[in-house]
Amino acid sequence: MTDQKTFLGTEPVGKLLARLALPTVAAQLINMLYNIVDRIYIGHIPGEGALALTGVGVCMPIILIVSAFASLVGYGGSPRASIFMGKNDTETAEKILGNSFSLLTILSICLTAVLLLWNEPLLLTFGASENTIGYATSYMNIYALGTIFVQLTLGMNSFITAQGFAKTGMLSVLIGAVLNIILDPILIFGAGMGVKGAALATIISQCASCIWVLSFLFGKKTILKIRKNYLKLEPSVILPCVALGLATFIMQASESIISVCFNSSLLTYGGDIAVGAMTILSSVMQFAMLPLQGLGQGAQPIISYNYGAGNVKRVRSAFFLLLKCSMAYAVLLWGAVMLVPELFASIFTADAALVAFSKTALRIYMAALFLFGIQMACQMTFTSLGNAKASIAVAVVRKFILLIPLIYAMPRIFHSSSLMSTYAIYMAEPIADTLAVTFTGILFFFQFRKIVKRMETSFNKTS
Repeated sequence: MTDQKTFLGTEPVGKLLARLALPTVAAQLINMLYNIVDRIYIGHIPGEGALALTGVGVCMPIILIVSAFASLVGYGGSPRASIFMGKNDTETAEKILGNSFSLLTILSICLTAVLLLWNEPLLLTFGASENTIGYATSYMNIYALGTIFVQLTLGMNSFITAQGFAKTGMLSVLIGAVLNIILDPILIFGAGMGVKGAALATIISQCASCIWVLSFLFGKKTILKIRKNYLKLEPSVILPCVALGLATFIMQASESIISVCFNSSLLTYGGDIAVGAMTILSSVMQFAMLPLQGLGQGAQPIISYNYGAGNVKRVRSAFFLLLKCSMAYAVLLWGAVMLVPELFASIFTADAALVAFSKTALRIYMAALFLFGIQMACQMTFTSLGNAKASIAVAVVRKFILLIPLIYAMPRIFHSSSLMSTYAIYMAEPIADTLAVTFTGILFFFQFRKIVKRMETSFNKTS
């Protein structure tokens, strides 16, 4: 067990990142299938696919908020647990795990109540029209019942990965994704349930994943175990975790606010087809975001553990390797989207008009994607190092200070026609991304140097 606890600080960094990142990237790609497979099947429902796709697309901001609460606890607690593992303080790490489990359970109950009571007003606020609200509420009424499975699966699975059990974490997602792919056509088409079938398939799949995750964390193979005596919430244990997870929460939850801004603005200038295209654009963006998050999650245990252990060289090596891999992936995907945008659009719909519109919109919306590897590598490293303030600053600047004002400013600047105004709204994304990457890179340069210097000073004092 000693080797199992310390391998994060002894194995070669390159080999270790491959061992941990490949399963976490695979897990994120598989996780992406939950929503994307639903959208692919829904978009191909005979006669109503385009409207049904738009209706379910309006649900995505709410689903992102649900996921964001899981990240608030999971992505805040798991790096801290890794840091304490690096300090050889297993008791504190298990307190963090137990407190995180309790908080996620409480949040699940509250979120379920909110979604069941107020989903229609929320969906209308998030851009549903009279043509799409029926599809949106049909999906959300069923999806809300599985909130606790989503919370516990996403939040607790990060603790499995944080201990170095990347393959087990991948299997958590794989179980649900495979089941979802099998159930979707059966319930959507075979049972004639339409969007309700897609929602039901999703919550059954998440339930299966949840059972797997909790079985592992209560079992004998895990290093950190959920223990009854650590379930009582302690502010001194859980609040630092929430503070650290706040950056990821802001990053994910703000997607919902941004979706409201995008959808309301697009509905004004471009109508339902522009909102439908936004569903496709956000889906393709997941091809970028989730694998990059997977790379970051693979590097997180290495960076956090060695930061806790005071190993400067391994922290630096892990970051630069993460940066190179993230940049390479972002550039490759950017090239593919620029070359064949219609291929990505046609995955989600057979509607020729929607594909044609989305083709141009994709090239505009993802024009700065090649820079995004820098943004994600720096942001994930801030979180891995426990630097809550810098993580929050990076998330707030990109979304709230840059992107939201640009969504409303761009169509007013380019207003020669309604089509030009609509495309100008999509243009807000690459402009905000370029400015945000510049800010993040500068901030990271100074903050990382400061952290490394502090680690070296601390090492010299103890040696």
